[in-house]
Amino acid sequence: MNTILHLGLGSFHRAHQAVYVHQLRELGDTRWAIAGGNLRPDMQDTIAALQAQGGAYTLETVTPQGERRYTRITSIQRVLSYQDDLAPLVAVAADPATRIISFTVTEAGYYLDAQNRLDWASFPDLRADLAAVQSGRAGHTIYGGLVTLLRARMGANAGPVTLMNCDNLRHNGDRSRGGLLQFIEALGDTALLTWMNVYTSSPNAMVDRITPRPTPDVAERVKAATGQDDPAALMGESFIQWVIEDHFINGRPEWEKVGVEMVQSVQAHEEAKIRLLNATHSCIAWAGTLAGFQYIHEGTHDAAIRKMAHDYVTDDAIPVLLPCPIDLESYRDVVLDRFGNPAIADTNQRVAMDGFAKIPGMIAPTIRDKLARGGTIDSVAMLPALFLAYLQRWHAGQLPYTYQDQAMDPAAAHAICEAADPVAAFAADTTLWGELASDPRLVNALRNAHGRVQAFVKAHGA
Repeated sequence: MNTILHLGLGSFHRAHQAVYVHQLRELGDTRWAIAGGNLRPDMQDTIAALQAQGGAYTLETVTPQGERRYTRITSIQRVLSYQDDLAPLVAVAADPATRIISFTVTEAGYYLDAQNRLDWASFPDLRADLAAVQSGRAGHTIYGGLVTLLRARMGANAGPVTLMNCDNLRHNGDRSRGGLLQFIEALGDTALLTWMNVYTSSPNAMVDRITPRPTPDVAERVKAATGQDDPAALMGESFIQWVIEDHFINGRPEWEKVGVEMVQSVQAHEEAKIRLLNATHSCIAWAGTLAGFQYIHEGTHDAAIRKMAHDYVTDDAIPVLLPCPIDLESYRDVVLDRFGNPAIADTNQRVAMDGFAKIPGMIAPTIRDKLARGGTIDSVAMLPALFLAYLQRWHAGQLPYTYQDQAMDPAAAHAICEAADPVAAFAADTTLWGELASDPRLVNALRNAHGRVQAFVKAHGA
């Protein structure tokens, strides 16, 4: 049997990639299975539950009309325990039967700046990981972890392996590979660098399925519907999509048989998804929080918030993506229908996280493209203006939940909010804006948008 070693057994992987492998196995193609574990000691309860259930779990899916379905997913055949030395993961990585190593670590986990360089200065955990690997210990960032696994595979002469990124990162295969090569260069491991260039590939991919953090009522519904106690149960929307560049170095599952789009280039799908779906999702989460809502669907059904999202896509995102093989207006409308699904009960807290990674990755490109064409940026400027107002709430300790942002320097963020002119300070932040920082056109658009956000907040009495 061929193995996919997956790093990061979170909800998204189990509602997405694992589902496609499960569907293939249900068709009778049992040549592939997943072995999964984590690079860090998190999700211990879920890991234990999965181990007790032999890797199986129940996925609840729900349509925008509220129809629920329950599927027992059995594609994860091995759930690997966490050890600080990563020994269980290393053993699977060094097995010739392992042909793909895939990973889900979230956008901020790649530590890349606007020029796709590793941002050593901003991330002490990245520097610490480099030092750990240099001293012979296992790494626990995606890069240090992969170095630990790939060194073992190289040493075992286990053959080629595809490195498959399953995150919402633009050009995710190219960029994670670039970060990994920079990490290996910093290590000075020329042997591994040479081996990687010969024995690995890194296809780009676009992934999509809204998957909220599981709440206790998911397991309760699963129990009522199936009779099974399943502490590892989770839920997601009925919509699912995966587009992958067909660039695998040592075989792959026949995913096209279960609806995966295998393509030569993923770029058009990727840009549409990141700008029309991901950026809009963040817009609704930030605006919804400011308006006093808890859930994404509440903000989506608020007329003012829906208009912000709709205008951003229509006025600024779609024009810079044309010509495009995808019907972008239809895609926009499907996205808003999906976000309005109350049964998903996706929280603003989950979607609002990592703004310091999402603005440069998902929003700044549209601003750059629109300015390069000599256009206005009034509609897209509302998104970072919402985030600034959101950041000011965080600074004042007035968010109704804990804000998580791996890419944020808290001291720098507080300094923005304490500045005499927070809009100018925000627009000057190079982590967010790169070469656009302090551009007068950006500053003016943000200043106008910030005023509109304040009026929106006041109108909502929040």
